[in-house]
Amino acid sequence: MGNPIAAMLVIGDEILSGRTRDANMHHLAGELGSAGIDLNEVRIVADDRAAIIQAARSLSAAFDHLFTSGGIGPTHDDITADCIAEAFGAPIDVRDDARAILEAHYEAQKTTLNDARLRMARIPDGATLIDNPISAAPGFTLGNVHVLAGVPSVFQAMVASVLPTLTGGQPISSSSLRIERAEGEIAGPLAEIAEQYDQLSFGSYPFHQNGIYGTNIVVRGSDSSAVKMAILVLQEAFLDATA
Repeated sequence: MGNPIAAMLVIGDEILSGRTRDANMHHLAGELGSAGIDLNEVRIVADDRAAIIQAARSLSAAFDHLFTSGGIGPTHDDITADCIAEAFGAPIDVRDDARAILEAHYEAQKTTLNDARLRMARIPDGATLIDNPISAAPGFTLGNVHVLAGVPSVFQAMVASVLPTLTGGQPISSSSLRIERAEGEIAGPLAEIAEQYDQLSFGSYPFHQNGIYGTNIVVRGSDSSAVKMAILVLQEAFLDATA
């Protein structure tokens, strides 16, 4: 039986417009791989209610886990919590446990918990809170959907909070090999080696650097010994042949 599979839904006009560069996908992919959960799809949508709802329903049904990023702050365009609630037919309102977290946080900061900040305590019925040790406002898990903040430091803290609650499979091992030969030259033998190790994933990434055309080959899989053996076979096939 393979590892659990996951998808990520990145939410925000600022990502699609290019004003903000998304860093959360890279972090999530690495953390999930270490936990034995395969990130198989990432989708980006605007701050649009219908788009968020449709994507959440689709990805939740197709994957074991769905992680969302963005749209749970205090402003009018932070609509993710309401969209996830609507997507799965859950009532949503300010919840006492989330309110208590925010009240304690802002009291310690000697800051007012105003109506805008209180929006971050809107949690769907039946959801479990995800701890946020950075800025207090919690994320939440509803079914197999994990709703996280978009700010990278907060997103990373929430990922660290939720991952121990999930059941993973075999952690993914990864190793790479730099070959100073063009991708077209090695494609045939590479395909043959990849066929021999069909339980592994082989990625081929060409580069042009300092006048040299070459290829980085990345081998990934849950069997670390097979990954190491595949790299040795690649070295023998490509590096030793050019020595």
